Amino acid sequence: MAEDAKILATIPRNATEQLQISINSYKEKQYLDLRIYYTTDEGGTWLPTKKGVTVSPDNLQTLKEAVEKAMEELLTAEEQ
Repeated sequence: MAEDAKILATIPRNATEQLQISINSYKEKQYLDLRIYYTTDEGGTWLPTKKGVTVSPDNLQTLKEAVEKAMEELLTAEEQ
């Protein structure tokens, strides 16, 4: 179980699901967690699903570069 989760952002998917981006620690190691959460009580409580990905600090630069490239390509495609 993750300890000391720090939520950085939430992105709504629909009325009952959201993507939570957080920094978590497990066995004294920190990592970035991107995970789908769901609610059954209109947003009162959000529960994690198994759908997600964990990124170690060693791979954050690669993730950042990939997101920047995706933004560049998607924004260029929108302008055309």
